[in-house]
Amino acid sequence: MPLTAPAHAVHLRVLHLEDSELDHELMLAHLRAGGLEVDSRRVESEGGFRQALAEPWDVIVSDYNLPGFSGLKALEILRDQHSLLVPFILVSGEIGEQVAVQAMLNGANDYLLKDKLARLVPAVLHAIEGSEALRAKHEADLALGQSEQRLRELAQHLQASVEAERTAIAREIHDDVGGSLTALKFDLAWIERHCGNAAVAQRAQNAIETVMLAIESSQRIMHNLRPAILEQGLLAALQWMTQRFEKRSNVVTLLRTSHDTLPTLPAGVPLAAYRTAQEALTNISKHANATRVEVDLTIARGVLSLEVSDNGRGLSQDDLGKARSFGIRGLRERAAQVGGWVDLSSGPGGTTIILSVPLGTERSKSGRATQPDTGHHDSDDPTSWDML
Repeated sequence: MPLTAPAHAVHLRVLHLEDSELDHELMLAHLRAGGLEVDSRRVESEGGFRQALAEPWDVIVSDYNLPGFSGLKALEILRDQHSLLVPFILVSGEIGEQVAVQAMLNGANDYLLKDKLARLVPAVLHAIEGSEALRAKHEADLALGQSEQRLRELAQHLQASVEAERTAIAREIHDDVGGSLTALKFDLAWIERHCGNAAVAQRAQNAIETVMLAIESSQRIMHNLRPAILEQGLLAALQWMTQRFEKRSNVVTLLRTSHDTLPTLPAGVPLAAYRTAQEALTNISKHANATRVEVDLTIARGVLSLEVSDNGRGLSQDDLGKARSFGIRGLRERAAQVGGWVDLSSGPGGTTIILSVPLGTERSKSGRATQPDTGHHDSDDPTSWDML
């Protein structure tokens, strides 16, 4: 049965570590004179003390010196084997100030001299009150930790659900929209070739151009939903992303890497790194007013690091403190899902976001690892349909 504190400081169970029966009776007399109802047990050895700790006690009162044992040793046992949530009061006839200070540092609630036991009842009540407050804080901290863990698990579940939904939508775009647009393009091309009217042929050509724009838009949407280029490796994906970002935004974008070919990465890590770079570049294009972006991908001492920095205006405290600014929070949750973390620093000279993921031997719940990164990349969007 665990050690517990009393709900009411009226009826107390007192464990007394004392080798003198006379001193034990004197302690009981002081407690009862103070209006407390007391059930007590006296033990005088380490074995007896350890055995008694299996029962619940409201307070432990201990002599400092015992044959082959001491109050400080008893306090150490209580701290190591149980907890300090049960009050512990040290009593001695010859305790020194240095010993008293050491006892308090080790977790004792109070210390008394045997010739000043008039303070015993207030000391016991105060110690019990303090232990109840400590227990309440401990339980609140435990509940808060459990709540935070549930929230992390929920965030990870939502993140996984979002990725699964994105994949499903991308597949539908590929299979349904892509197939329909491709068939429409072929039909329009057939009409253009076989019609004898120049005006109709021109309208067909215009329609083909419109369909091609729709195809390109579908490709872009599908790629944003599901970065299929990751099948070619993280390095290839980042090369494609940075080149496309530079072309679209006219911002000089440099990608540097410590490896020409990346080793096999644990499942989930490439996607976390890709989404981190994607979110960082999106924010840069929207808010930074930057003229230069640097992306660094390194693996050193078993840790993968992805750093995205710009020379833009930086983020203010108001930007960082926005209640509905979920981008960086989402990245941190995604990083935590693969055992990593995200650091953000910003100032007048620009903003830097760093993803760090220890690689080790960890794997996702599926137990699968990603394919090795070959470093190969294509300038075209790899999500395009084969028939296009």
